[in-house]
Amino acid sequence: MHAPASFGKAFAVGFVLNVAFVIAEWVFGATAHSLALLADAVHNLGDVLSLLLAWVAAGLARRPPSERFTYGLRGSSILAALLNAGALVLVTGGLGWEAVRRLPNPEAVQGTTVIVVALAGVFVNGFTAWLFMRGGKQDLNMRAVYLHMAGDAAVSLAVAAAGGVVLFTGWYWLDPALTLVVSAVVLWSSWDLLRQSVRLALQAVPAGIDTAHVREVLAALPGVAEVHDLHIWAMSTSENALTAHLVMPAGHPGDVFLRQVCAQLDERFGIHHATLQIEVASSGAACALAPDHVV
Repeated sequence: MHAPASFGKAFAVGFVLNVAFVIAEWVFGATAHSLALLADAVHNLGDVLSLLLAWVAAGLARRPPSERFTYGLRGSSILAALLNAGALVLVTGGLGWEAVRRLPNPEAVQGTTVIVVALAGVFVNGFTAWLFMRGGKQDLNMRAVYLHMAGDAAVSLAVAAAGGVVLFTGWYWLDPALTLVVSAVVLWSSWDLLRQSVRLALQAVPAGIDTAHVREVLAALPGVAEVHDLHIWAMSTSENALTAHLVMPAGHPGDVFLRQVCAQLDERFGIHHATLQIEVASSGAACALAPDHVV
């Protein structure tokens, strides 16, 4: 299934809120002479671009098939999730490296202004993450956006907390130390997203689908003597496809049988686009694609 059309509004609201916050954070950071806020503004600008990329990909995924792109542009959502995951890891790693560099000689945190702006970042990024939380359970592209914004909210909260503590204690080392902790948490949560995105980009079997179980179900169908040339992959971050050859010596079972099998694959495995080829030979030996090593 495609991402719900309501997420178009979520993208629009999230994009406007985050653009406004980046501008405000840059202005207040420059006014308060806060390098931390300016650096976070640049970080949030990168996430705004990632949000825009995911928004465009969600729109492209709804484009109908064409002569050139016979599956439409559904695969763009996989590319967006991959780029978002890579950007999340790189940006977070960069923040962690900067925190390590600053630990020996921490810079002063700019008091009340930093706290207020950081708390505003918690609200903006937290609200944006909430907009995509439900969609992130079914769509990897939505999950990438959700993790981006949730990670930003955590970073802003850490900045606000560190600013409050430093304001009363003068422990300037706390700012980079908390940044390291938050960076570790974000990297841990985003690693699985990056791994899944890479796998989908390489047309691996989507997570949650057991190829052996699918083969068993197809092989147990009435009249099926053998199953071969079985392939399962993701057309997008929310749609899965399958092709398989079914050897049925008794003859073609008819269109009703094929519709029932496709409905069963959709219901049991979340495979929405199934293409089945019926072969009536006594075995799959007559098919050049029968051996497992042949693609």
